[in-house]
Amino acid sequence: MVTSVLRQGDTGSDVQQLQKSLLERGFNPGDIDSVYGQGTVAAVMAFQKSSGMLADGVAGPRTLTALGLANDDTLPSSIPAVTVQVVSQMFPSTPIGNIKANLPGILSSLVEHRLSDKPMVLMALATVRAEVECFKPIDEGQSRFNTSPSGHPFDLYDARKDLGNQGAPDGDRFKGRGYIQLTGRANYAKYGALLSPKVNLIETPERAGEQGIASSLLALFLADKEIAIKQALIAGDMARARKLVNGGSHGIDQFTDAFQRGKALLPDTM
Repeated sequence: MVTSVLRQGDTGSDVQQLQKSLLERGFNPGDIDSVYGQGTVAAVMAFQKSSGMLADGVAGPRTLTALGLANDDTLPSSIPAVTVQVVSQMFPSTPIGNIKANLPGILSSLVEHRLSDKPMVLMALATVRAEVECFKPIDEGQSRFNTSPSGHPFDLYDARKDLGNQGAPDGDRFKGRGYIQLTGRANYAKYGALLSPKVNLIETPERAGEQGIASSLLALFLADKEIAIKQALIAGDMARARKLVNGGSHGIDQFTDAFQRGKALLPDTM
């Protein structure tokens, strides 16, 4: 079994095992020479794409397990390093009491949904800062983007087919809630059904703002887009990573600032 992450530039018997396993599965790395060169990188990427994984060319726990070379596909965790003090530096304007009260539930949900690696932990926390910098699960406020000058609250959401809304009062019932600001009938239906135990958020949409449910919704929403998020992060495209969650660029400055602060504060895990 291979017990460490393999990447370009590595050499030795573990790399040879990797090359042989790739070749056996139809992904030719070139010479079986125990050198993790460009041919091996390309073969790993092809295997990862074929398997629906993040195609980064690195043979980490998930890739090695899929190739039969490891028994545990758990990614190294950054959770132990995510302290209230670290998060308070990522949220310089946020009351520390809010962080103390809400951070444990968020971290627990990230662990539960296998998002404890550094990129996804940073993505989650940066998303919270962009959505609810107060670090509390709150309801969306009215703005010119969701409420017309002479209309009822959230009337601009009522007929949004992209949100699955079916007319008034859907805009108000399914406005943004929680840490992720879950919005729209379709999202409330989809992610409510994924909660464990399931919660009928169509009948009780206000529950999306409950602390425990809000933590789970944050993790579920990000897990649903994990591969695309990581591809954006690898490319250094913070705007695309943000858009995958928000659908636009709202909060991009806060998101990017929090992510970069956290990236410097948390040790690398791979």
